[in-house]
Amino acid sequence: MKRKLLPLSELVHRAAAALSPDLRAWRRRRRSLLAASLLAMAGMALPSLPAIAQSGWNTEHWVGTWGTGPAGPPLAAQTQTFNDQTLRLIVHTSIGGKSVRIRVSNTFGTAPLRIGEAHVALRQSGASIVAGSDRVLTFSGNRSITIPPGAPVLSDPVDLDVPALSDLAISLHLPGSVQATTIHGSAFQTNYVSLPGNFTGAATFPTDRTITSWPFLTEVDVNAPGAASIVALGDSITDGANTTLDTNHRWPDLLALRLQTARDALGGAAARGPAAKAVADSSGLVAWGTGLGVVNRGIGGNRLLRDPGEQPLFGRAALERFDRDVIATAGVRYMVVLIGINDIGHPGTGTIPTSEEPTVGELIAGYRQLIARAHAKGIAVYGATLTPFEGTVFPGYYSPEKEQIRQGVNNWIRSGDEFDGVIDFDRAVRDPSHPTRMLPAYDSGDHLHPNDLGMQAMANAIPLQLFRSLGSTAATGAAAKR
Repeated sequence: MKRKLLPLSELVHRAAAALSPDLRAWRRRRRSLLAASLLAMAGMALPSLPAIAQSGWNTEHWVGTWGTGPAGPPLAAQTQTFNDQTLRLIVHTSIGGKSVRIRVSNTFGTAPLRIGEAHVALRQSGASIVAGSDRVLTFSGNRSITIPPGAPVLSDPVDLDVPALSDLAISLHLPGSVQATTIHGSAFQTNYVSLPGNFTGAATFPTDRTITSWPFLTEVDVNAPGAASIVALGDSITDGANTTLDTNHRWPDLLALRLQTARDALGGAAARGPAAKAVADSSGLVAWGTGLGVVNRGIGGNRLLRDPGEQPLFGRAALERFDRDVIATAGVRYMVVLIGINDIGHPGTGTIPTSEEPTVGELIAGYRQLIARAHAKGIAVYGATLTPFEGTVFPGYYSPEKEQIRQGVNNWIRSGDEFDGVIDFDRAVRDPSHPTRMLPAYDSGDHLHPNDLGMQAMANAIPLQLFRSLGSTAATGAAAKR
């Protein structure tokens, strides 16, 4: 009778079973010691991780406290040139933090942009800074950097106690001759250009001239654990056209003020007793943690569907700039969309043919794209109704047919149930006795842009409950409506 040969694996298994318990235990210990030795040797052979990987970026939570929409390159007659000069750019924060960083952009440049040195400080008044608040900014560990065409850069974080609703002075030295090819043209804020030289750290700034634009600077972030940011995507009405210079009366600024005031008021609710705490909890606002930043990405003349090639400072179409101006914003969780009035009004004015006038369906398709792309990134989207513009001083901008398009868009925004929430700016600023016109008390005079009071009415019309805490992840869809 032939003996059946066992597979090698079975022979090994039987041999192991025949070993004494002590021998098996000794072999297990030997294997453990060998594995530990190999790991120790590997640890000695490999270089240690950089400090930033051990205790840096993964402990930070960056949130946009200020931002603007870049455009360009400007037409030749609009292009600003700086010759070995320092820019001192003033920005107004929405949320505070213990450290800060900036984003500088060469998005529309065709040549490398050299930043010789950059500083950040608390602004005292005018171009002066608060003593002791000046900080040198570095980029990838260097005090200077060359930004390739089309690219942005982030500065390294620097410790600075940045208060909410305060002014920062960002100083950029531009060696050589530099054209402002990437710029936000209408800042409604006085900024400062120095005499020739590097004056980034100067307490007393030697001003050569002032400008009301923001060249190259596109965002300021603060490290604010538990916070998030709201992006306001829009046109000149969001940008603050015709508001008072240097007052921060754009509706996104006034929203930031409301949010901060409400947070401060509700923050002490627990100390005022159970009843006050119950009111605070029901509002949802007390759950903001550190708070909410508001980043204004409005650009004067901007449109939803079309790039205004005839006027580059109007900015690329919202559908094109969405990734750069919304998705890339630090800490973004919410977006307010107020755009489309220029899509309706521009055709038939200047060099824009009436054939480019969109249908209601085309505008709705554009809004749906914004909603889908935002939801894909976990961002809740709130649709704002288009404000009235009958009687506007801009020839060809208004017509009864264009008004019908506006009404069709607003009806869809209000009843379509596709945005995560609705903000009725139309109702907030229209004249009840003549709903196709703006209320005279809110009219800046051109019958299109609200004045400071109108901006306040818009900010007041935003339900703060839209921004209540929605858990650790961003809200989308129906979750934002609960």
